[in-house]
Amino acid sequence: MTTPRFHVPVVDISAYVGDGTPQERAAAAAAFDEAARTVGFVQITGHGVPTEVTDAFAAALDGFFGLPLEVKKSYRTPPEVNRGYAPPKTESLSLSLGLAPSNRMHDFFEAFNVGAAVSDYPGLDLPLADYPENVWPAEEVTFSAAVSAYYDEAARVARTLTSLFADALGLPAGFFQRYTDHSLDVLRMNNYALDEGTIELDGELTGMGAHTDYGIVTVLWADRVAGLQVLGHDGSWNDVMPAEGALLINLGDLMARWTNDRWMSTVHRVKPPIVDGTIRQRRSAAFFHDGNVDAVIDTLPTCVGDGSAYPPITVGEHIQAKLAGSRAGVANTAADREAARVLAAGAGS
Repeated sequence: MTTPRFHVPVVDISAYVGDGTPQERAAAAAAFDEAARTVGFVQITGHGVPTEVTDAFAAALDGFFGLPLEVKKSYRTPPEVNRGYAPPKTESLSLSLGLAPSNRMHDFFEAFNVGAAVSDYPGLDLPLADYPENVWPAEEVTFSAAVSAYYDEAARVARTLTSLFADALGLPAGFFQRYTDHSLDVLRMNNYALDEGTIELDGELTGMGAHTDYGIVTVLWADRVAGLQVLGHDGSWNDVMPAEGALLINLGDLMARWTNDRWMSTVHRVKPPIVDGTIRQRRSAAFFHDGNVDAVIDTLPTCVGDGSAYPPITVGEHIQAKLAGSRAGVANTAADREAARVLAAGAGS
């Protein structure tokens, strides 16, 4: 008997972007539920993000990441501030699962983060530590506008998906709004292309270590270049590349908690995109829709079944433990369920 080929399902969400009929919405919600239960990664079409927005966004990434390293480093922030520039080999995503016990910060990608800030919610008394203000590179005059335009589109897609989630999980319409009206949203822009000779191909090169995403849902834009791999239920690593014009969607740990693992947060990693010994350029941008810092995540009433596998936790508590691992080198001791899946595949480093 042959093992079925790993496949990332494609779901058309246009019924939720426009005025879809109840039947069209029900079909999209059912298709997403099936994909979330069986694979955990989904490709979406019909999302409505204009091509001119993603083209300008890609050009903005090239402009910033093409700057001299010392210039980019001037926009670096402390590990506890999830904004600004992160140079290569300053993070280890595997530590967000409590893995890589040597605490070796060796993921070779570079990144730039922007996200929800205190100033975005003037009527609320939000903690600056969780909603820090953004920093913008002065050297790239179009960067702020292009990135902000894509950020707004990705945020719209994420919130559209939560409307679909409510239908797929048998919840009242608008159920997730009260958990996400001041969501800890972050857009992380990644670059995997470094100058030839700056990376030693020593057999331990890691683009981005094995990890699960932290929050509710991730909207991923990526180049159609090899590198992203998803851990299958059989313990195998599988290459994933977005279809033309599609966005990749995966669920985070908080959604796994909410659904009592009906929808599982998928373990994934990025291997170096090396062709004939040369690192090819690979860009990606992950929009993390994580929920309100003070929201309490407890098992959904439609997913309790015979009991809950997870105790309640606030979004802030969960995210801080994850970030302390990936950015500050403090192994997360509260991710044993996800870590066990990675270790079973022999991919803990």
